[in-house]
Amino acid sequence: MTDPDVLTLSVPHLDVAALSWGPPDGRLALCLHGFPDSAWGWRKLAPLLADKGFRVVAPFARGYAPTGPAADGDYHIGALMYDALAVHTELGAPDDAVLIGHDWGGFVSSAIAAYPGSPFAEHITMAVAPIGAINRTRGPVLRQLGLLPKQLRNSWYIMFFQLPELPERLLPRIIPRLWKDWGPGGYDTDTELDEALAALPSAAHRKAAVGYYRAMVRPSRPGARYADLHKWCFDVPRVPILHLQGEQDGAMEAAYAEPIATALPEGSRVVMVPGAGHFLQIERPEVTAEAILDYLGDRQGPR
Repeated sequence: MTDPDVLTLSVPHLDVAALSWGPPDGRLALCLHGFPDSAWGWRKLAPLLADKGFRVVAPFARGYAPTGPAADGDYHIGALMYDALAVHTELGAPDDAVLIGHDWGGFVSSAIAAYPGSPFAEHITMAVAPIGAINRTRGPVLRQLGLLPKQLRNSWYIMFFQLPELPERLLPRIIPRLWKDWGPGGYDTDTELDEALAALPSAAHRKAAVGYYRAMVRPSRPGARYADLHKWCFDVPRVPILHLQGEQDGAMEAAYAEPIATALPEGSRVVMVPGAGHFLQIERPEVTAEAILDYLGDRQGPR
């Protein structure tokens, strides 16, 4: 497997570490990871895109080593959007760039797809479908009542993360538990799990990772520089997107994603990946890459 180049992107507010695969002059595919993961979570998928001529760049998100915690301590989705846009600019601001986000990166990709000023030509979400589209397609009350207990069970950790200090201390034990619960057995994901743990080496890093969930749940506002972006974070995308969902996702019930195509802009596509759980880019990279390449091929480049 091709080893990536290691980059340091000095954007105005943060030094962002990133991994890069593929030709420097290839079409940019900016891949955003989630929790509990790192840029290394793209190591199986990225070479498949690079072989097709893409320049795949995977940043370590704010809070994750070696990027490290953000100086302003802001982990709202608007701040994550700001980071993605700044990295895109630092990489030359290509107008044909593709944004691919998994988990928290999926929140960011769908939010930027809703943002009227998105500079990306294509937007792809993985594992976490756009919340605005989910809200429009929840269906009858009986269906909602059927899904809710399962999702609440899956999402226990979000409320646990609201406790002070304890989650940071226990995170090295919680992450392997989540990793096991969120995906089907039979896949070799040990390397990526070890790298996810290595990306949170200190209490400060672990506090940052938990901070994403605290910023989402607790009453708070993002910093002024992020506020205009943050207001789009749960809107329905304005432009077509591809959403990929593992059929056996143990974090986000796949049934929430199945009907969302009816709420998305024309040209959008929802693909359920059989045999995959939450980490579909790790568990089934070939199928995931094929779905991405098929979608982009059908779209024929930038808008």
